[in-house]
Parts: sequence; C-alpha cells; structure tokens
Amino acid sequence: MNFKIYKLGGLGIVLGLLIFSCGKKSPDSENPTENGFDKSAMLANYADNVIVPAYLGLQQQLSPLEVAINAFLASPTQANQDLTKAAFKLAYQKFERVSSIQFGPGNTYLQNNFLNTLPAEPENDNNAGINAIENNAATGNYNLTLNSTTNQQGFPALDYLLFAPDAIQKLSAAGSEKRKKYVQDVVARIKDITGHIVTDWQGTYRATFVANTKTDVGSPIGSMVERFANEMDKMKGPRIGWPFGKQSGGLIFPEKCEGYYSGISLSLAIENITGLKQMYTGGGNGKGISDYLIALKKEQLNKDVLKQFDLVIADLNAIPNPLSASLNNQKPLVETAYKDIQILLTLIKTDVASATGVRITYQDSDGD
Repeated sequence: MNFKIYKLGGLGIVLGLLIFSCGKKSPDSENPTENGFDKSAMLANYADNVIVPAYLGLQQQLSPLEVAINAFLASPTQANQDLTKAAFKLAYQKFERVSSIQFGPGNTYLQNNFLNTLPAEPENDNNAGINAIENNAATGNYNLTLNSTTNQQGFPALDYLLFAPDAIQKLSAAGSEKRKKYVQDVVARIKDITGHIVTDWQGTYRATFVANTKTDVGSPIGSMVERFANEMDKMKGPRIGWPFGKQSGGLIFPEKCEGYYSGISLSLAIENITGLKQMYTGGGNGKGISDYLIALKKEQLNKDVLKQFDLVIADLNAIPNPLSASLNNQKPLVETAYKDIQILLTLIKTDVASATGVRITYQDSDGD
C-alpha cells in the first residue's frame, strides 16, 4: 500500500496523533464482548460449571479414599488393598479433571507439582524418587511443604506405597508405623492443597477470573490455552512418549507410566484427555474456547481440534490394559496414539494459541 505524505503544521500533527492514539486499541485492552461473543459469560461458565465442580469432585472423592486407605493400613490384606485400589483409581481420575487448571489458586499452591510429579521411580540421587520415599517412610523425617519434596508425595507416591509388589509385606512388617504415618501424611497433604484451592475459587478468585477478559500472559483465557498446550505436552512426554522410549532411542521404560503400580495408566490418560476436551468446549454448552474460536471465524480449526480430540480418545481406548505391557506388546497401537497426540498438540499449541492471541511461555517437557 502506498501512503502520501502531506505537510502539516505542528498543531495538526499533535491533533492527528491524539486522534490516532485514542482510536487505536491496545492488544491487551479490555474487551468483554468480541465479535458478538461474551467472554465474561464464557469465563463465568468455566468457573461455575466446569472448574469448581471439578475441584469439588476431587475433594469429595478424597474422603472415601482416606477411609479405604486407613482400613488397609489397619489390616494390610489383599482384600483391603483391592478396595483401596478402586477408591484410589476414582480419586486419581478426579485429579486428572483438574490437571489442566493449574492457574489462579491451582498455580498458587502448585497443585500438579505436589500432587502429581510423575513417575515415582528409582533415581541415582538418594534425595529423589523412590529412594527418598523409602527414606521418609523409614525415618519419619520429612517436610512435605518443601518444593524439593514434590516427587515424594501426591498420587504417584501413594501409587508406590500402596500398590508396589511388596506393599502389603512392608505395611505388615514389624515397625511399619512410620511407613503408615507417612502414607496418612501424604493423603492429608493432598486434602489440604485441594481444600485451599476450593476455598479460593469459591471465595474472591472467582470474581477476579470472570472479570479479566484479556488474552495476555497470566490472564484467564491466556492461562487456559497455555494449560491446554502444557497438558498435551505432558501427554506426549511423561504420560506416553517417555515410557514408550521416545526420549531413549526406543528403549522402553514401563515403570515410567503414570499409575504404574496400580495398573491404571490408560484410564488416567483417557480421563485426562477427556477432561481436557471438556475444558476446551466449556462443557459443551456454547460457552467455551471452542465457541470463542467460532466467533473469531476459525470454524474449521475448531472442527479439526474436536476431531483430533476424538481420535486420540479412540486411540487410547484401543490400547489393551495395562499400558505398561502394551508398550512392548502393542507397539503399533501405541505409536498411532502417540502420532495423533502430536497432531493435537500442534493444533492447540500453535493454531489455537495464534487464533486467540495467546503467547505460550512455558518450556515443553520434551525440550523439542
């Protein structure tokens, strides 16, 4: 485009600049309604119909889990372990529904770091992984509020402590009181963090969340889209790719699977991706990021994303349980799921982020 330059007097230039600056909107200016789409209503829907119910679902399921665990600790039998595993699976699945909501209060309390740093596995460093868990259980000397202890607690730690092959033996052994106390403290820590997050969402944060309709870094919309991408990176990396050998030259590590000891890896992955789709659609009631894309004239992108969500869910459902065995026995099925996960990751991290004006700031888990 060619522009003609005219000579203006000093006053004319000043007036022109003033008119331009007043008429031009900052990319980060408040705009509750965009292309006829009410972003405040979308955020209210997320808060009231998706996010808070998801946290309440986790909080409520922690109570029967605690009851089951206490019964198992009091009488470490196979029957009680089986009952505990059923309650554990339900609670862990509820956590997967809030995994993509680590912003606001979730970020304040670092929910994913403390509740689901995975996997719990042996490490060379005695202060990491199972070695640290075993040391804590033996000595009773630990502080689970420290950031350095994220891989010594949460659901991965319970997965190991309750369902490792020798779990019943260790919980039945003489002098196992400290081990049992450690299990109870891990459960209490999960309940405490979840309780704080629920309280904050039901308190003042809800209004703050709904009122901020920007898409810049740290805004609700920006945080949601970034978390969508982050969860897909975790699906590509720690949940599927790492155990499948995608960072180790094809060398498979079944023990790196999420929920490895309880054998619930696939159900957790399916729950995670299903919950992520629910977050993307805002519960499917017309007030989600998917609908925002349509308002932004990105209908085809939205269709592509929804189709890819369904493909990934179908791929994961096609893999036989447990995932740890299928990594070796059903490689073509796992490879298909992995490739479709990569496509969905790209759609969200690149295309959805670009369409909504969101800048992705985190470093991906694979480093690629």
